[in-house]
Amino acid sequence: MNILRLISTLLAALAASLMLSAAHAQAAPPAGDEQAVPVPLGADAEPGAHQLLVMLRLPASHYRPDASYGGRYIDDSGRASRHRRAEALARQHGLTLVDDWPMPVLGLDCYVMRYAEHTAAGPLIEALSRDPQVEWAQPVAGFSAMAQIAATTTAPNGNDAARAVVDGAPARAADGADALYPVQPAARYWHLADLHRYATGRDVKVAVIDSGIDANHPDLRGQLAVNNNFVDNGPAPPENHGTAVAGIIAARAGNGGIVGVAPQAKLMGLRACWQQRDQTTRCNSFTLSKAIHFAILNGARVINLSLSGPPDRLLDRLLDVALERGIGVVGAIDAQASGPAFPSSHRGVLAVAAQARAGGPPAGTPSDALLAPGNDVPTTMPGGRWSFVNGSSYAAAHVSGMVALLDQLQPASSPAQLRTLLTPAGSLNAGNIDACVSLSRLIRDFSCARTLSQRGATP
Repeated sequence: MNILRLISTLLAALAASLMLSAAHAQAAPPAGDEQAVPVPLGADAEPGAHQLLVMLRLPASHYRPDASYGGRYIDDSGRASRHRRAEALARQHGLTLVDDWPMPVLGLDCYVMRYAEHTAAGPLIEALSRDPQVEWAQPVAGFSAMAQIAATTTAPNGNDAARAVVDGAPARAADGADALYPVQPAARYWHLADLHRYATGRDVKVAVIDSGIDANHPDLRGQLAVNNNFVDNGPAPPENHGTAVAGIIAARAGNGGIVGVAPQAKLMGLRACWQQRDQTTRCNSFTLSKAIHFAILNGARVINLSLSGPPDRLLDRLLDVALERGIGVVGAIDAQASGPAFPSSHRGVLAVAAQARAGGPPAGTPSDALLAPGNDVPTTMPGGRWSFVNGSSYAAAHVSGMVALLDQLQPASSPAQLRTLLTPAGSLNAGNIDACVSLSRLIRDFSCARTLSQRGATP
């Protein structure tokens, strides 16, 4: 009987704990990148561990980089033949063929090959590179989102409407105003209401290459032209970082939350990163390359990369193609990086750091960096919620929204011209972007009242 009583007590305690957890999950919105979500990879497994990317040349007849290409081989018999060739190459070097993806914009097939756990990658790469059919081989590198985990969910400046959102149910003004607009840094410093009288990013495709986006969030409903998953085979799950970045770029006005910098842009949700159990966001060379390749071939005008990692030959080659095609590429700066980093160090990329709360640029910021709002930024979170976030990830998202506005006004702008439009007046070095000045360079009679509208922008 004592044993039965003990079991009964334990079960009751477990049930109470589960009920408490469920109540807490509904009452408290995620804090920055802290909200737990299911991790599809299990045990924080790192895709790409003990794997190489082996690039094989495509036969000329298959090198047809047309915009309708969707990630499938053009000729099945050719695919089978090339696959057999890759399998033979893998066996020859003691590797296992894991996955493949055609990269027609580079004239290459990308193959993922796994090597034994206690084998060194260097000699394998050297041996593969000597094979005449191999363009090059490289490790699968890891990348991280440039976001800080929020320490608190207290609303800045004591704003009652914002606190209502952070403490539980979202606050919605009676007239449909966006309750968090008054505390958005972009509203205060970039004067979104004034910008949106001239441009809203209408129909400009912005590729958000990130973790999963909550397409059903009230501020994001209808904003995603596509929502693809390049990490695994399931649908893209709603995750914190990707949802937060998407909201800053293109949250719809009039839904009670925030207003995106480009509220009428069309987002391409391209999940190439995943959220881990510790709430950090990770990506790798293979997942990112698939997403960037898709963005290039499917009409993206802006590519947002709120992440950082080591220089990567495949990713650098793809960014070269994107920039040559006039796509604006925005990358987050890792101020802690000890050397060159992808994507911020890539020539032509708009490298962005979060402007400091006070004083000059953050320590470690490159001299030519663009500075944008990246501290105490209210934005969208999975489950129809909002939270405050910090980091250069979110500064980059602001700039991607600005690029969408500029692209609407002057669609033929090259990446170099975009850089000129965004550079602070009278400065060739790091400085805070003046959004009003940027738009005034394209609009003759541009007027920026530089006052905060309580209702936000109305596209």
